[in-house]
Amino acid sequence: MALKALTDQLFGDVRGASPRVLALHGWGRDRTDFAAVLDGIDAIAIDLPGFGASPPPPHAWGAREYAAAVAPVLDSFTDPPVVLGHSFGGRVAVCLAADHPVKGLVLAGVPLLRRAPAVRPAPAYRVLRWTHRFGLVGDERLERARRRHGSADYRAASGVMRGVLVRAVGETYEGELAALRAPVRFVWGRDDTAAGAWIVEEARKLLTVASTAHIEPGVGHDIHLVRPDLIRAAVEDLEALP
Repeated sequence: MALKALTDQLFGDVRGASPRVLALHGWGRDRTDFAAVLDGIDAIAIDLPGFGASPPPPHAWGAREYAAAVAPVLDSFTDPPVVLGHSFGGRVAVCLAADHPVKGLVLAGVPLLRRAPAVRPAPAYRVLRWTHRFGLVGDERLERARRRHGSADYRAASGVMRGVLVRAVGETYEGELAALRAPVRFVWGRDDTAAGAWIVEEARKLLTVASTAHIEPGVGHDIHLVRPDLIRAAVEDLEALP
């Protein structure tokens, strides 16, 4: 295993001489998230732009732009790979597979759909944002309010990555799910509060390809860390397909 420059923008670990799995990590993570899942498997685990060793994108990309940046890595595989995506990486994986040949997709804890409109910011914050727009409130005060009202991921993000997060939160992938041409394995934690298990049932209704779902009781969003065996089994199941 060695960290390599995969493109002029992407770094990743290349495991083995004949990679057959491409792994895409979640928000705030890096390629090492899949160490247990990929142990002994020839694979490429990427640091997505803005995480790990890969520099941030030039502007606030959404998952579709991330997928376009990852697409050249597919040339590193002799045959179309199984693509594994957790959370944000699963968003990218679905967009990638909608436009490029892959052998299959393993998706874990991916916010693919929204059940209800996003919660509106608190009235006090909306007023502050409006007054800032007209120069009545300074940048520092607005930033303090953003950190107070934003999610933990939002508070931790800065610069262009904050814009990436805002874009990602607003995206859904009905069109990409309908466009998939490779089988899908959903592996989810029943207690996932970042990407509710209801997403699996709704996403499967949009597919025109074969899919299976495993919903594990007592597990939350980080199922790939808590039960790497389940993710690995799904990867191996797809690898075994003709």
